[in-house]
Amino acid sequence: MAAALLANVLYSSGFVLEKRALAALPEVTVRRPGRLLRLVLGSPLWIGGSLALAAGFAAQLIVYRTLPIAAAQGIFVSGLVLLVLLSARLLGEETSGRERYALAAILAALLMVVLSLDEGTDTVSRGAPYPLVLLLCVPSLACGVWLYRAAERRALRRHRMPTTGVEYGVAVGLLYGVSSLAIKGLSGYWSASDIGGALLAVLRSPYPYLLLFTGAFGLVMSQAALQRCRASLIVPVCTTVTCLYTAVLGTLSFGEALPDDPLRLALRLAGTALAVTVLLTMPKHDTAPQAPASPKELTPP
Repeated sequence: MAAALLANVLYSSGFVLEKRALAALPEVTVRRPGRLLRLVLGSPLWIGGSLALAAGFAAQLIVYRTLPIAAAQGIFVSGLVLLVLLSARLLGEETSGRERYALAAILAALLMVVLSLDEGTDTVSRGAPYPLVLLLCVPSLACGVWLYRAAERRALRRHRMPTTGVEYGVAVGLLYGVSSLAIKGLSGYWSASDIGGALLAVLRSPYPYLLLFTGAFGLVMSQAALQRCRASLIVPVCTTVTCLYTAVLGTLSFGEALPDDPLRLALRLAGTALAVTVLLTMPKHDTAPQAPASPKELTPP
C-alpha cells in the first residue's frame, strides 16, 4: 500500500514537472523525434520529471508482487486527485464543470472496483503464458499508434476546434497499459536469492522488449500530446485507460480469478462499465476562445 501511494506521488509530480518544462520549449512533434529528444534532454526540469516517473515504475514492481492487479489499479487511479490539485496550483489549469463531474465519476467507478476486492480470496499471480500476452499486447500497440496518428491528422485540419486531448490520452493509455502488463510480468521474476537466473529468465521473456517499445514510442507520443493539451485532462484519461486495460486484460492473462460473490462481481463489472462510459462521453473539444474585437468593430455607426 505504501509503495502504491508513493507511486501516485511520483507519477503526479513527474507529469506536472514535464508539463512545466514543455511549456517553456519550442513546439515538439512526433514527426521529428530526434529534435524532440534533443529539446527535452536539454531541460533539467524535464529530466527531473522523467526521473520521478521512472521511480514510479520501480515502485510498481513492488506493488505487483503484493497486490492483485485490479486492486493495484484502483489505488493508482486515486492519484488523479493529487494530479488535478497540482495542475491547478502549479500549472494554472482550470477544469470545466462537466470535466470535474467526469473525473468524479471515474474515481467513483474505480472505488467500486476496489470495494469488489477481498484480501482473503484474491490471489496474486506470478506469470502468464507468453503467446497469450503477445496476442493481447501486439494488437493493442498497433491500435494505440493508429489512434494517435488519426488524432494528429485531425489536429492538422484548418478551422478545427481546440482539442481536449481525449484521443491522445486513450492512445498513450493503451501503450502504457501494455507497459503495465510488462511490469507485472517482470515482477514475477524478482528473486534476491538468484539474481543471475532471474535476469536470464527475464531476457528470455517478451517483457523487457515490450517495455523498450512502449518506452520509446510512449516517450515521444506523450510529450507531444502533453505540450499541446491540458495535463489535468489528458493524464486522467491516459491513467484511466491504462488502469482499465491492466485490470481487465491483466486479470485474464495472469489468471487472477474474478470474484465468486455476486455483489463483488457486480461492483467490479459495474465500475469498469461506468469508467468506459465516462471516457466515451467526455468532451472532445475545448471551447474556442473568442478573438477580441477590432477597433473598427467597436466604433459605433
